[in-house]
Amino acid sequence: MNAIISASELASDLAGPNPPVVLDIRWQLSLATADGAVPFDGRAAYEAGHIPGAVFVDLDAELAGKAGDAGRHPLPDPEIFGAAMRAAGVSDDRDVVVYDGGVGWAAARAWWLLGWTGHPSVRVLDGGLAAWSGPLSTEVPTPTPGSFVPAPGARSLLDADGAAALARTGLLLDARAGERYRGEVEPIDPVGGHIPGAVSAPTTENVTESGEFRPAAELADRFKSLGATGTSEVGVYCGSGVSAAHQVLALAVAGIPAALYVGSWSEWSRDGNRPVAVGADPQ
Repeated sequence: MNAIISASELASDLAGPNPPVVLDIRWQLSLATADGAVPFDGRAAYEAGHIPGAVFVDLDAELAGKAGDAGRHPLPDPEIFGAAMRAAGVSDDRDVVVYDGGVGWAAARAWWLLGWTGHPSVRVLDGGLAAWSGPLSTEVPTPTPGSFVPAPGARSLLDADGAAALARTGLLLDARAGERYRGEVEPIDPVGGHIPGAVSAPTTENVTESGEFRPAAELADRFKSLGATGTSEVGVYCGSGVSAAHQVLALAVAGIPAALYVGSWSEWSRDGNRPVAVGADPQ
């Protein structure tokens, strides 16, 4: 099944006899600012206007565990995640569409988690809310509870040791901005740089200026140029396992399976025993 859905396809499906469950995953990484700027509030944005019938899901509270040594967005407790999905109306026998307000990073996190825990039919709205031309609603729905029970393990997952090994034996892609990969800046985590052997592959290059995914063939060519030749395993990491999920999604669009290192740089850089590479050279 295609991992993404266009706004026109979603509008058609919502008007059909078996509409999908729609989840709004609006989220932005909020950094402390000296001027006291108010952090982004995804729920407030949702309440101000969302795709009719969509249910808000909080990435930090429901799609991730508590930040700590395992990273800023470790895997959520399956019980908490499952309860959130059931409350949103998610069941195994009903399609799910997820979207956010940006280029799909947060939505891809929900897509990956639902797929990893066994849901058979989840798609990301290509282009996010900006691609939606239909009306928006301020009505907060009360969905009929779903029956989805997470069964983790349906997608490939890497831990720190697995990511280190894959960087030597296969292809490990770093989805962060190039300057963070090179260690020139690091606004969030303790140390700048990258996992030795990882290849820089900024997630932002997966999409067009409008925020929609580039065509599958174009994505396939991009990843081939980075070393995804089809003969070795591919893995992805980022800062905390959010934008890397978008990279895994882009690879899926291109027909390339890939594993996700959820802990990502926020876990790796907390461990002083882990090696760090800097500069443009993977090693």
